[in-house]
Amino acid sequence: MTTPKERTYEEAEIRARLTAELPHWYYENGQIRRKYKTHGWKSTLMVVNTVGHLAEAAWHHPDLSVSYAFVIVKLVTHSAHGVTDKDFALAKKIEAVIQWQPALETGGLLEGTPDDPRFKYLKYD
Repeated sequence: MTTPKERTYEEAEIRARLTAELPHWYYENGQIRRKYKTHGWKSTLMVVNTVGHLAEAAWHHPDLSVSYAFVIVKLVTHSAHGVTDKDFALAKKIEAVIQWQPALETGGLLEGTPDDPRFKYLKYD
């Protein structure tokens, strides 16, 4: 049994969707990408592990570029040879989890990371 080919998006469509749905992501070299800036190696590893968990659970695997204080997530559907709805869906999930700030939630019970240099984690947008 063969599966139908997934719809891939043209560059203009991708850029329009990113502007509307994922404004901190960008299109480059046939992939949608996002650079997450961190406060150091431990934070970088937490981002990598979070992205890894989400990708594995989705069975959709990004390419990552990892350095001391940043992670670049690169998404493309390799089997479709282009950007598909799967890439946008995983990007939205990654964005929601990585950018989550419990302290900003109204009535939230979780206080979030203290505003103290010793505990800085992610450089939020």
